[in-house]
Amino acid sequence: MTQADFNIVLPEVLIALFAMIALMGGVYTSKDKTAPLMVWTTAAVLAGIGIWIAVTGTGSRTAFGGMFNDDAFSRFAKVVILWSGAAILVMSEGFMTRRDLLRFEYPLLIALASVGMMTMVSAGDLMTLYMGLELQSLSLYVVASLRRDSIKSTEAGLKYFVLGALSSGLLLYGASLTYGFSGTTLFSGIIQTATEGHVSLGLLFGLVFLITGLAFKVSAVPFHMWTPDVYEGSPTPVTAFFATAPKVAAMALFARVVHDAFGGVVADWSQILALLSVASMFLGAIAAIGQRDIKRLMAYSSIAHMGYALMGLAAGTAFGVQAMLVYMTIYVTMNVGTFAFILSMERDGRHVTDIDALNAYSKTSPAKSLALLVLMFSLAGVPPMVGFFGKYYVLLAAVEADLAWLAVAGVIASVIGAFYYLRIVYYMYFGEEGEGLDRGGSPILGGVLIASAAAMVLGVINLFGVEGLAAAAAATLVN
Repeated sequence: MTQADFNIVLPEVLIALFAMIALMGGVYTSKDKTAPLMVWTTAAVLAGIGIWIAVTGTGSRTAFGGMFNDDAFSRFAKVVILWSGAAILVMSEGFMTRRDLLRFEYPLLIALASVGMMTMVSAGDLMTLYMGLELQSLSLYVVASLRRDSIKSTEAGLKYFVLGALSSGLLLYGASLTYGFSGTTLFSGIIQTATEGHVSLGLLFGLVFLITGLAFKVSAVPFHMWTPDVYEGSPTPVTAFFATAPKVAAMALFARVVHDAFGGVVADWSQILALLSVASMFLGAIAAIGQRDIKRLMAYSSIAHMGYALMGLAAGTAFGVQAMLVYMTIYVTMNVGTFAFILSMERDGRHVTDIDALNAYSKTSPAKSLALLVLMFSLAGVPPMVGFFGKYYVLLAAVEADLAWLAVAGVIASVIGAFYYLRIVYYMYFGEEGEGLDRGGSPILGGVLIASAAAMVLGVINLFGVEGLAAAAAATLVN
């Protein structure tokens, strides 16, 4: 490893060193007693390195002979991953401390998962891809089953592990086929082999298996079966993390693979992604209607939103990648705010996730109800909320790529999906009064909720500059 290589991977190295030093320190200290401090420290490290990457990153560089990329695309994804991870850690500290769930290892596992996700979005080689993917997954398997005294949490961790291992196996098989028929694991070498009209059948099978493995990670239909049970069974702060940073990392990796390695055969993978997109949008929209647990509802909501993001990728253009990045940034912001509210849902000091608990909530907490209304409207894509512009971008990308039928399907699915978001609003403002939720709550959660809702309103001015940054990021990936 040269000095230039080390400088490129320095952010990942710093976070990994921090996690290992903190872990060794925990062995010789009181461990769980220092867990709250470690949560805040880890959040500060992630946020700080995210700011460093955003401020200092310029140009496009590669390390380790092209195995690791440092470009505008990877930096955009890394900033979103690190900031969302930091936000979730800050939100989760009070919740987990009050319920004696906070373990010293929790923030360190989040930090190591973040290193894996950062490696994923910078992958320029099939081996780097798999290394980052497994580092992320192994950390998340543990945090999913963090609540050891809960059968549901243990079940969530086991299901995630078993199905995650299956998806990793499929992805590895696809990688081996790709290597066998292209003679290289470097994306730059694969794209020279996979050119329009000259791609072999074996390489196409490798592409299909790679897409299948990645579809598991973004919970796209029909590889979504783990999502509702894992979201419901995991501790709620862990569910919030699952719904944000890993989704961005997996979708960015998806874009990296199809454009960097298979950018010469867009017509072959575009139709696969379009099918995954349609299936995800409609299943997420329809299946969520019957859910009474808000965490399961958010699981199906996540499946539907990944369908819209895949619509941008299915376009196979630079604007499609830009639309996907804009959509994922808005999606993460909406979910951070929504889960801040879900974490604050308590009755007599106990955490509740039943949607019926929101009946007449506006009468006791009008400010929080208004903030959640804004977020629900934005998730549903109701104008003029920012969530509408996220959907507009991916729909426009599909139309420009001659996928008008996909855009029409997206509009129909969006109308169906609006029902369960608006039902939550109906319960809050017109539901029958009953045993409601506790008043007050954590000021941190309330602040995150209000800030996220404000972003959904104020962002209509210029999307806080995200549009331009996403365009620059997409231009480095699709040339």
